[in-house]
Amino acid sequence: MADYFYVYPSYLSSETSRSLGRRVPDAIALGPVTLEEIVHAARVLGFQAETEPEKHYPREFHRYAGRVKVQKRSGTTKAAFLRRLAEELSKSHPGKRKK
Repeated sequence: MADYFYVYPSYLSSETSRSLGRRVPDAIALGPVTLEEIVHAARVLGFQAETEPEKHYPREFHRYAGRVKVQKRSGTTKAAFLRRLAEELSKSHPGKRKK
């Protein structure tokens, strides 16, 4: 079992469809978010996180948007983490929430 979750900005983006890789419901999807914003929100939630800017989302191989490497905690699924992350991002950046 891997010790990390990898979070790509597309997982949270309202501009990405579910079939193209969005991992959160449309109701909590956000506008464009940066790697630094994701790291900050993950740390607020109590997770250790770091950016990997040279990486790219395999479904968007032509775009190097980077990813965030997040230390797993037992009892937390990736889906639950991404939902909490999107909610935390919308609290700290209310303008990012999809309208």
